[in-house]
Amino acid sequence: MTYRRWFVVGTVFAVIGALVAAFALLYGNFSPRGFVEDRYSRAAARDIGGDAVAYTSTKDPSTVAQEVSQAWQPADQYVDGSGVYLRYDDESVVILPLAAGSLILLERLSTAYPRYHSTVGSHWGWGRGNTVRGGGPGSGK
Repeated sequence: MTYRRWFVVGTVFAVIGALVAAFALLYGNFSPRGFVEDRYSRAAARDIGGDAVAYTSTKDPSTVAQEVSQAWQPADQYVDGSGVYLRYDDESVVILPLAAGSLILLERLSTAYPRYHSTVGSHWGWGRGNTVRGGGPGSGK
């Protein structure tokens, strides 16, 4: 009876593992960056130096932002007439209007924040999306 129980438990874990692997193959990368890379057109000519990697979409910025935000909840979001700015823990997704759709820029937060500070300065709160608390006196209380 004991061997049969272990066989059932092993089979259940094997099925769960197969489902996880199938999900990974179907949905690709598990990040906002991977989501954009899988769904939008690469536009290398619109890259900003080596920092911001560009993609385009025929959809307007608010639609693209909604798609990305539904798949990956941003830590902060700022919207104004210049575009939609999504902040994640270590990267940003900036969606700017184009004549025929949107320009989507993927950039590490360390270079995106200085670039867009004049727009998002007080709106992108530092640390609000992080789950790690500081270690100083009185921190995280």
